[in-house]
Amino acid sequence: MSGIELRPATSADYDAIATIWHLSAGLPGVGPVQLPSLERLRQRVDVEMEAGWKVTVAEAGPEIIGFIAIKPEAAILDQLFMHPEARGLGLGRLLLDAAKAQMPDGFTLFTRPGNTPARRFYEKHGLVHLRDELHPIFGDPIVWYGWKQG
Repeated sequence: MSGIELRPATSADYDAIATIWHLSAGLPGVGPVQLPSLERLRQRVDVEMEAGWKVTVAEAGPEIIGFIAIKPEAAILDQLFMHPEARGLGLGRLLLDAAKAQMPDGFTLFTRPGNTPARRFYEKHGLVHLRDELHPIFGDPIVWYGWKQG
């Protein structure tokens, strides 16, 4: 993708990260039925960064349009979100490739069963279905995927 730069997040990016997370998780089938408020997600960004999240943001000019948040020591791609208006531009693949490069020994992630576009995307890009569970906080169904370098 031309015009898109990936870089490590700084504290100045936390508001934009929370906004993109809230907008995208609010799309049908993406986030929990009872989506946390923008304020609560913004607070969670601080908590997760303190706990060791490694976040990469995607910028188009001065605007942050997507991000990944990984937990490298646990080999988890914890969040991959883009602004809803940036969907379909190849940004998801760019972000997923960044996660693969940062965790070359493999990783897991989960999504919700109703998030059909994400599930198709992950399967198209080499992730395999591992198991179905219930979300530990929200209690709704989730689907775990895994990736290992081939």
